[in-house]
Amino acid sequence: MTDLLKDLQWRYAAKKMDATKPVSQEKVDYILESIRLSASSSGLQPYEVFVVTNPEIRKQIVPHAWNQAQITDGSHLLVFAAWDNYTPERINNMFDLVNEKRGGTNEGWENYRQMLLNTYPQRDPQTNFEHAARQAYIGLGTALIAAAEQKVDSTPMEGFVPDEVDAILGLKEKGLKSVILLPLGYREAEGDWLVNLEKVRRSTEDFITEVK
Repeated sequence: MTDLLKDLQWRYAAKKMDATKPVSQEKVDYILESIRLSASSSGLQPYEVFVVTNPEIRKQIVPHAWNQAQITDGSHLLVFAAWDNYTPERINNMFDLVNEKRGGTNEGWENYRQMLLNTYPQRDPQTNFEHAARQAYIGLGTALIAAAEQKVDSTPMEGFVPDEVDAILGLKEKGLKSVILLPLGYREAEGDWLVNLEKVRRSTEDFITEVK
């Protein structure tokens, strides 16, 4: 626990990354596997992660992300893309996968499947997308922690135009919408105004309320 807290104290949203220092594939795979193992509502995992290393594609994204240089100076760009809607096929695919992996079915699980099938697809697509996007943020949180543990810098970005990123990556055709960007790389202290500033968070007393 002490090591984890030190890792979280170490991490910050790097404002400048060293383009000469790529993150090893081993570390990237560790971060991606951590995301894959994240919790999600009903275990549906209603999002995907795109790992963009192609320099030209990342250059195309930069103008639609407030010209944030970490997108190209980092070695990897993770794009979290949520389902645009919950469909019976998507729900059934995940329930069937669980049954396959666990070697059978049970009445409670199948009743739960029917409950979701009778609820989610009937809602409007925007409501479902927003729900799926919240699950992607759980994966983002896991990614930030995993990256910090590996001493890899990461900079979560909401400052971008989703429709433009969707078009560049062909997400609409896949039934996905981009939610957040996460460049991975290594901080370059020179030119990063944030690197040496104290991490500031609200006090425990102001942030945590115990209800006993």
